[in-house]
Amino acid sequence: MKKILVLSIVCFSISVMAEVKVGMVNIQKIITTIKEGKSVNTTLEKSFKSKQNLVKKQEEGIKKLQADFQKQNLVLSEKAKAKKAGEIQQKIAAVRQQMMGYQKEIQKQEKELKKPILDKLKPIIDQISKDEKVAMTFEISSSPIVYAASTIDLTDKVIKAYDKKHSK
Repeated sequence: MKKILVLSIVCFSISVMAEVKVGMVNIQKIITTIKEGKSVNTTLEKSFKSKQNLVKKQEEGIKKLQADFQKQNLVLSEKAKAKKAGEIQQKIAAVRQQMMGYQKEIQKQEKELKKPILDKLKPIIDQISKDEKVAMTFEISSSPIVYAASTIDLTDKVIKAYDKKHSK
C-alpha cells in the first residue's frame, strides 16, 4: 500500500512539473496594427486635433489679453490692474477646465470605439491560446510576466487572425 502511495505521489509530482506554457499578447500593438484599430486611431486623432485647435485659439486670446495688460500696466490704477488680472486668471481657469472636459470626452470616445474591437478579440485570443496549448495568456502591459520558463508571444498571430476574420 505504501509503495502505491509513494508511486502515485511521484507520478503526480512529475506531471505537475511538466512544462507550463504562458501566452502573452500586446493589446495596444494589436489595436494599432489591425485595420479596424487604425480606423479608430484616425478618428481619435481627428477629434483630438479639432479640440486642440479650439484650445489653441483660446490660448492665443489669453496671450493677447496678457500682452495688452502688460502694455497698459503703467497707466492702470491698482483696482483696474487687479480686475484685469482677475479676468485673465478666470479665462485661464476656464480653458484648463475645458481642456479637462475635452480629455474626458476623448477618453470616453476611445473607450466606446475600442470596446467592439476588444469584444471581438477575446474569442480570437482564446482560440489561439488553445491552439498553441498555453495554460494561460496575459496582456503584456497590464500584467507583465517577470519570469516564466516558457512564454509565447501570440500578438502577431492574433493580429493575422483578427484581420482575416473581421476584414471589411
